[in-house]
Amino acid sequence: MIQQVEHKDRRDIYEYVQERDRVAYETARADLGFDPTQFGHHVTILRRDGLLRREGDDLVVGIEDDFGGGVEEEFAGEDVSFSIRPARQSDLSGLLGVIRDAVEDGNDVVAENIADIIDEEQVLFRQDGVKSRVFFVATVNDDVVGWVNISHPELEKLSHTAELTVGVLPEYRRHGIGSHLLERGLEWAGEEGYERIYNSVPSTNEEAIAFLETHGWEEEATREDHYRIDGEYVDEVMMAVTL
Repeated sequence: MIQQVEHKDRRDIYEYVQERDRVAYETARADLGFDPTQFGHHVTILRRDGLLRREGDDLVVGIEDDFGGGVEEEFAGEDVSFSIRPARQSDLSGLLGVIRDAVEDGNDVVAENIADIIDEEQVLFRQDGVKSRVFFVATVNDDVVGWVNISHPELEKLSHTAELTVGVLPEYRRHGIGSHLLERGLEWAGEEGYERIYNSVPSTNEEAIAFLETHGWEEEATREDHYRIDGEYVDEVMMAVTL
């Protein structure tokens, strides 16, 4: 798991780079007001902990390497070729658009809420002692067309659990993209020590329920009339899988 940045100066540096995805070393130092020795020391610690990388004269968020080793996998289908990789901060606007397009029918309330949160925070990855989240994306010709997100409450009694959302733009469905995204997200979650993964959707989202069941998920519980969608009360179906 990504380490929480407790030292205030190092947290300021990390969040500055995270918001920009990539920034010149000297630009970051000058903007944040550190002297060269002090800044160099903090950056060294952040690089040691895997939170930042140095690429030439630039500082880059290093946590992408922790999320699946930074590996980009390529898949060639009969009709569509695509790649799956850890999301980058620079994917934020494209990812937001994909999530909103994919859930515009109101059938994935959790994913819709995730989109609202990252739109407000303008940060994809989070690890702050309250909650952590990571994203992987599917791309076609470098354009984001799908995602999988794993979010985890930073509570000891829930440390073995996480919540997952996954989705693909309607025009790119039924090409195996969603299955590969789900596999990548669960693989990462298993490597990080999670044991139980959840996904909750409205009962009207029969396609999502069938998709998860096909991949070994089980319906764990139903909360009656949990959602109100377009003025109608809709049950919540709570799906889960054990890793």
